[in-house]
Amino acid sequence: MVSDFRKKKLLHVFTAFFDTNGSGTIDKKDFDLAIERISKSRGWSAGDAQYKEVQDTLLKVWDGLSSADIDNDGQVSKEEWISLWEKFSSSPSDWQNLYCKFIFQLEDASNDGSIDSEEFSSVYASFGLDKAEAASAFQKLSKGKSSVSFAEFQELFKEYFASEDVNAPGNFVFGKTSF
Repeated sequence: MVSDFRKKKLLHVFTAFFDTNGSGTIDKKDFDLAIERISKSRGWSAGDAQYKEVQDTLLKVWDGLSSADIDNDGQVSKEEWISLWEKFSSSPSDWQNLYCKFIFQLEDASNDGSIDSEEFSSVYASFGLDKAEAASAFQKLSKGKSSVSFAEFQELFKEYFASEDVNAPGNFVFGKTSF
Protein backbone atom coordinates (compact mmCIF):
# COMPACT_ATOMS: atom_id res chain seq x y z
CA MET A 1 0.00 0.00 0.00
CA VAL A 2 1.33 3.41 -0.98
CA SER A 3 1.13 6.09 1.72
CA ASP A 4 -0.57 9.44 1.12
CA PHE A 5 2.83 11.13 1.20
CA ARG A 6 4.23 8.86 -1.51
CA LYS A 7 1.04 9.24 -3.59
CA LYS A 8 1.53 13.01 -3.53
CA LYS A 9 5.08 12.60 -4.84
CA LEU A 10 3.97 10.17 -7.53
CA LEU A 11 1.12 12.41 -8.64
CA HIS A 12 3.48 15.41 -8.84
CA VAL A 13 5.55 13.56 -11.45
CA PHE A 14 2.40 12.30 -13.19
CA THR A 15 0.95 15.80 -13.54
CA ALA A 16 4.07 17.91 -14.06
CA PHE A 17 6.08 15.66 -16.37
CA PHE A 18 3.97 12.92 -17.94
CA ASP A 19 0.41 14.21 -18.44
CA THR A 20 1.70 17.04 -20.63
CA ASN A 21 -1.65 17.75 -22.28
CA GLY A 22 -3.51 17.87 -18.94
CA SER A 23 -6.06 15.19 -19.85
CA GLY A 24 -5.85 13.40 -16.50
CA THR A 25 -4.27 10.31 -18.07
CA ILE A 26 -0.98 9.51 -19.80
CA ASP A 27 -0.96 8.33 -23.40
CA LYS A 28 1.36 8.45 -26.41
CA LYS A 29 0.14 11.97 -27.29
CA ASP A 30 1.70 13.20 -24.04
CA PHE A 31 5.05 11.83 -25.15
CA ASP A 32 4.77 13.38 -28.61
CA LEU A 33 4.06 16.72 -26.95
CA ALA A 34 6.95 16.28 -24.48
CA ILE A 35 9.34 15.53 -27.35
CA GLU A 36 8.27 18.74 -29.08
CA ARG A 37 8.50 20.87 -25.92
CA ILE A 38 11.88 19.57 -24.82
CA SER A 39 13.33 19.90 -28.31
CA LYS A 40 11.95 23.40 -28.74
CA SER A 41 13.36 24.50 -25.37
CA ARG A 42 16.80 23.27 -26.46
CA GLY A 43 16.52 24.68 -29.99
CA TRP A 44 16.48 21.28 -31.73
CA SER A 45 14.44 20.62 -34.84
CA ALA A 46 13.08 17.32 -36.17
CA GLY A 47 16.15 16.59 -38.29
CA ASP A 48 18.68 17.10 -35.49
CA ALA A 49 20.45 14.16 -33.84
CA GLN A 50 19.48 15.44 -30.37
CA TYR A 51 15.82 15.58 -31.37
CA LYS A 52 16.00 11.99 -32.61
CA GLU A 53 17.71 10.88 -29.39
CA VAL A 54 15.01 12.51 -27.24
CA GLN A 55 12.32 11.00 -29.44
CA ASP A 56 13.83 7.50 -29.33
CA THR A 57 14.33 7.62 -25.57
CA LEU A 58 10.89 8.97 -24.72
CA LEU A 59 9.15 6.50 -27.02
CA LYS A 60 11.03 3.66 -25.26
CA VAL A 61 9.85 5.09 -21.95
CA TRP A 62 6.27 5.16 -23.30
CA ASP A 63 6.57 1.56 -24.51
CA GLY A 64 7.63 0.49 -21.02
CA LEU A 65 5.15 2.70 -19.21
CA SER A 66 2.27 1.51 -21.35
CA SER A 67 2.59 -1.90 -19.67
CA ALA A 68 0.89 -0.23 -16.68
CA ASP A 69 -2.27 0.16 -18.78
CA ILE A 70 -4.11 -2.68 -17.02
CA ASP A 71 -7.49 -2.04 -18.68
CA ASN A 72 -5.93 -1.74 -22.17
CA ASP A 73 -7.60 1.56 -23.00
CA GLY A 74 -4.40 3.10 -24.41
CA GLN A 75 -3.99 5.36 -21.39
CA VAL A 76 -2.35 5.13 -17.98
CA SER A 77 -4.65 6.43 -15.25
CA LYS A 78 -3.49 7.87 -11.95
CA GLU A 79 -4.40 4.60 -10.23
CA GLU A 80 -2.42 2.56 -12.77
CA TRP A 81 0.51 4.98 -12.36
CA ILE A 82 0.56 4.57 -8.58
CA SER A 83 0.35 0.80 -8.88
CA LEU A 84 3.25 0.81 -11.32
CA TRP A 85 5.52 2.76 -8.98
CA GLU A 86 4.51 0.65 -6.00
CA LYS A 87 6.30 -2.23 -7.77
CA PHE A 88 9.34 -0.03 -8.51
CA SER A 89 10.63 -0.12 -4.95
CA SER A 90 11.24 -3.86 -5.20
CA SER A 91 12.32 -4.13 -8.84
CA PRO A 92 12.91 -1.16 -11.19
CA SER A 93 12.25 -1.90 -14.85
CA ASP A 94 14.45 -1.03 -17.81
CA TRP A 95 12.25 1.91 -18.84
CA GLN A 96 12.36 3.36 -15.32
CA ASN A 97 16.16 3.20 -15.35
CA LEU A 98 16.14 4.76 -18.84
CA TYR A 99 13.89 7.58 -17.59
CA CYS A 100 16.29 8.24 -14.70
CA LYS A 101 19.21 8.52 -17.12
CA PHE A 102 17.17 10.72 -19.48
CA ILE A 103 16.24 13.18 -16.71
CA PHE A 104 19.84 13.40 -15.55
CA GLN A 105 21.10 14.02 -19.09
CA LEU A 106 18.41 16.64 -19.65
CA GLU A 107 19.51 18.44 -16.49
CA ASP A 108 23.23 18.11 -17.27
CA ALA A 109 23.17 20.87 -19.89
CA SER A 110 26.95 21.33 -19.71
CA ASN A 111 27.43 17.58 -20.29
CA ASP A 112 30.11 17.40 -17.60
CA GLY A 113 28.68 14.37 -15.78
CA SER A 114 27.11 16.30 -12.93
CA ILE A 115 24.25 18.70 -12.38
CA ASP A 116 24.36 21.97 -10.50
CA SER A 117 21.65 24.19 -9.10
CA GLU A 118 21.32 26.36 -12.22
CA GLU A 119 21.05 23.40 -14.59
CA PHE A 120 18.56 21.67 -12.27
CA SER A 121 16.34 24.69 -11.64
CA SER A 122 16.36 25.81 -15.29
CA VAL A 123 14.99 22.46 -16.45
CA TYR A 124 12.20 22.50 -13.89
CA ALA A 125 11.36 26.12 -14.70
CA SER A 126 10.99 25.05 -18.35
CA PHE A 127 8.35 22.54 -17.17
CA GLY A 128 6.43 25.32 -15.41
CA LEU A 129 7.72 24.81 -11.86
CA ASP A 130 8.92 27.73 -9.76
CA LYS A 131 12.65 28.21 -10.43
CA ALA A 132 13.40 29.49 -6.91
CA GLU A 133 11.64 26.49 -5.37
CA ALA A 134 13.59 24.16 -7.68
CA ALA A 135 16.86 25.81 -6.61
CA SER A 136 15.85 25.29 -2.99
CA ALA A 137 14.99 21.66 -3.78
CA PHE A 138 18.46 21.22 -5.30
CA GLN A 139 20.10 22.45 -2.10
CA LYS A 140 18.12 19.86 -0.14
CA LEU A 141 18.81 16.96 -2.49
CA SER A 142 22.51 17.82 -2.86
CA LYS A 143 22.82 18.27 0.92
CA GLY A 144 24.40 21.66 0.28
CA LYS A 145 26.99 20.44 -2.24
CA SER A 146 27.47 22.39 -5.48
CA SER A 147 26.77 19.43 -7.77
CA VAL A 148 25.31 15.92 -7.96
CA SER A 149 26.89 13.10 -9.98
CA PHE A 150 24.91 10.54 -11.97
CA ALA A 151 25.63 7.83 -9.38
CA GLU A 152 24.25 10.09 -6.64
CA PHE A 153 21.28 11.06 -8.83
CA GLN A 154 20.38 7.40 -9.42
CA GLU A 155 20.16 6.81 -5.67
CA LEU A 156 18.14 10.00 -5.15
CA PHE A 157 15.79 8.99 -7.99
CA LYS A 158 15.17 5.58 -6.40
CA GLU A 159 14.62 7.25 -3.06
CA TYR A 160 12.04 9.62 -4.56
CA PHE A 161 9.86 6.81 -5.85
CA ALA A 162 10.38 4.30 -3.03
CA SER A 163 10.91 6.22 0.21
CA GLU A 164 8.24 6.96 2.77
CA ASP A 165 10.68 9.15 4.75
CA VAL A 166 9.53 12.78 4.46
CA ASN A 167 13.08 13.97 5.21
CA ALA A 168 14.82 11.88 2.54
CA PRO A 169 16.95 14.03 0.17
CA GLY A 170 15.57 12.11 -2.82
CA ASN A 171 12.15 13.68 -2.23
CA PHE A 172 13.43 16.83 -3.93
CA VAL A 173 14.71 15.27 -7.16
CA PHE A 174 11.75 16.62 -9.17
CA GLY A 175 12.13 20.26 -8.12
CA LYS A 176 9.46 20.48 -5.43
CA THR A 177 10.19 21.19 -1.76
CA SER A 178 6.98 20.00 -0.10
CA PHE A 179 4.13 17.56 -0.69
